[in-house]
Amino acid sequence: MTSRMKPAEGAMTLAEMKEFAGFSAATQRYIRRALDIGLDRDDAMSRWSRDVVEAASIRAQARMYDRLPELRALVPDDSGLDAVEPFMAPLVTVSAFDLGQGRLPTFSAYRFLYERLLGAEVRPWLPAAFCAAAALPTLHPDLRRKLLQSISEAAATASGWSNRKPAFFPYWVEKVSDMGLAH
Repeated sequence: MTSRMKPAEGAMTLAEMKEFAGFSAATQRYIRRALDIGLDRDDAMSRWSRDVVEAASIRAQARMYDRLPELRALVPDDSGLDAVEPFMAPLVTVSAFDLGQGRLPTFSAYRFLYERLLGAEVRPWLPAAFCAAAALPTLHPDLRRKLLQSISEAAATASGWSNRKPAFFPYWVEKVSDMGLAH
């Protein structure tokens, strides 16, 4: 971000921050972890692993996210069906992994993460990928129902999407002790 940001950009960044703040703590944690892994920001294992189960989950997520560079290159620039299959099949697979973790309980949380992992160009494809992944029989029926009910008609049937790049990328922030602060 520049020090002299246009008012509209600042308002959009604030809106993104507010959206993120509206997610549960578990969803916020998962999004930050996923961004660390998917954008290769930090050592996700040392930062996010609290036990052997979570370490295994992080390793599985990292293997799944190995597909992200290819997906970024394959985002179709139009609605031609010839470009859909090589892009959507791996996108649905990666999406199904993330949805199966149970930490992205809504389309909004999914969209927030994936437009940061893959870029603004992916927005038109996210409703279809989300619905396809959420409907897979690998997910528990209760989770499938909850996920599919979370996508609004407006999101599922939008006639256009913004191409504005996301501005807010949540990051791990260390807690500061009250003891060291001067009053």
